Amino acid sequence: MTEAVTIRGAGIVGLCVATELINRGVAVTLRDPAPSPGAHGCSWWAGGMLAPFCEGFTAEEPVVRLGQQAADWWQAQGVEVIRRGSLVVTLQRDRRELDQFARRTTGHRLVTGEDWAALEPHLADRHDRALYFTDEAHIDPRAALLHLRKRLEDKGARFEQSDAAPTGPVIDCRGLAAQDTLPDLRGVKGEMVILRSRDVTLTRPVRLLHPRFPLYIVPRGDGVFMLGATQIESEEKGRASARSVMELLSAAYALHPAFGEAEVMEIGADARPAFPDNLPRITRKDETIHVNGLFRHGFLLSPAVARMTAGLVTRENETSEFVHEDHG
Repeated sequence: MTEAVTIRGAGIVGLCVATELINRGVAVTLRDPAPSPGAHGCSWWAGGMLAPFCEGFTAEEPVVRLGQQAADWWQAQGVEVIRRGSLVVTLQRDRRELDQFARRTTGHRLVTGEDWAALEPHLADRHDRALYFTDEAHIDPRAALLHLRKRLEDKGARFEQSDAAPTGPVIDCRGLAAQDTLPDLRGVKGEMVILRSRDVTLTRPVRLLHPRFPLYIVPRGDGVFMLGATQIESEEKGRASARSVMELLSAAYALHPAFGEAEVMEIGADARPAFPDNLPRITRKDETIHVNGLFRHGFLLSPAVARMTAGLVTRENETSEFVHEDHG
């Protein structure tokens, strides 16, 4: 039997790795200085979109391919997965942006007229066409984090509020805090806003392609929407700038003017860990396996990365395309 493992970091990556290990009979202890999963970390501010085909506009091929496994994995863990696809729209003057997005992505169809009005009637009278990515999904990331922790506790995982480095086999999932051992890890700041509007109804994530400030809006139910997200090369955490918030709100207003009367419930910011190629890495060095660099794809790629990591620990035949050996 594989020796018990300590996981440093109880954000999205740490919880997914722990889930894969405990499902394979490995005893796990998770250490994190935060009192609850994802608190004060970028996992808490995520959009929760499981949108591999949309991400293919800028992301590398593994993100699209491996991200297609995410919705089934989350559903298998008992998380509510909303499978209503996602939409991409533009303002009338920016139609070329939609054409370009269509050429560089797959898994979509163009919707217009009655088909478009049937999907999102609140938007159809303002935007005459959209790309519909039928096989994409979304989850509530905060509910998913809490669910995974409860499920792990029920299966015997231990949680310790600590930042101390343990002895023995360790899986390091600390995100940017791991820069002390991963010098090429960088931070990419993202800012988000949560609104409540009783005047707009959306049933699936919508991306607005805007030449200055692109936007995505994810419905959370009960009139609540998450707006995101800026992408700034910065390791600054916890402070959303006035400019970014104004741009997000302006883009939401351009999508539908009723957002101008919405209640601002929450504003957040954090820095996502990324390597130079914006792809994750599983780096083994001595008794420690470092799992990091998921960039903006935490909820989308963590299931696949967790399976690879668990396969490495238990010596099972899992794909290992993100695995790196550090002999330094």
